[in-house]
Amino acid sequence: MSGRVLLTGAYPYTEEQIRKIRELGWQVTFVQDEREPLCIPADTFDAVVCNNLFLYNDIADFTNLKIVQATSAGLDRLPLKYMEQHHILYYNAKGVYSIPMAEWTVMSILEIYKDSYGFFQKQQKKSWDKNRSLLELTGRKVCIIGYGDVGREIAKRLAGFGTEITAVNRNRVEDSQIFRWVPLDCMDEILPEEDIVILSIALTEETRGLMNVVRLAEMKTGSVLVNVSRGAIIDEKALVQKLKQGKFRGAALDVVEEEPLSAESELWDLQGVIISPHNSFVGDGTKERMFDLICSNLKRV
Repeated sequence: MSGRVLLTGAYPYTEEQIRKIRELGWQVTFVQDEREPLCIPADTFDAVVCNNLFLYNDIADFTNLKIVQATSAGLDRLPLKYMEQHHILYYNAKGVYSIPMAEWTVMSILEIYKDSYGFFQKQQKKSWDKNRSLLELTGRKVCIIGYGDVGREIAKRLAGFGTEITAVNRNRVEDSQIFRWVPLDCMDEILPEEDIVILSIALTEETRGLMNVVRLAEMKTGSVLVNVSRGAIIDEKALVQKLKQGKFRGAALDVVEEEPLSAESELWDLQGVIISPHNSFVGDGTKERMFDLICSNLKRV
């Protein structure tokens, strides 16, 4: 179809990519900062490619909207209920960021198991001091909560280490890489036996605060917690409490409840905690995958 598409600075388009979208039959309007109210009529657009646009602009103003492509893996920044009621198609960045997020997850687990930060500190001091408490990843029990594209890519890599992987998911999972599937509402039964728990589940009202004080207490002492989903999946105060108590060998957090993380947060200084600034999605292949997905979904209309 020919229609008007609004593109935002959520994706760094090149002139060649804009040309390709026009060749698909779309009239292109580009705005750099989607965090500001639009200065142009919203009712002229048939399609939007964005990230945070509808946190700052009312989707009800987009009266002709037919499709929304999010540039994020999560859909929590989109007014899903409204779009469903008005039959607006919507898509996330499915498969775009899964590879770098999976690589970051494996890296972080190994950093904790092999005490890479401790060795870095010793290197800075020129100290030749062995650590004889390092762990092996082989044979460990891994629980991946949320088995979508990211979860599958994580499992693909951890399976190569000889781990026993449990997929916790709302819907049944059948995958040769996993040992078993457990429904989300049965996760409490298996948490106490897992060496590593990885959160890659979407943030919804159901999953907000999923890892509360009770579930954090249920986890195995000396286990590792990794979060590459959304910060609000974890009760952060409860996590800080458990970390102070020495509950975990370590925690790797690419996301937190309030971003950026406040300089006053205790998480910065707690032993065994790895923090990255919501950066695990970055990789040199993501731009190409994102643009291919944008074009593919714009063709659907």
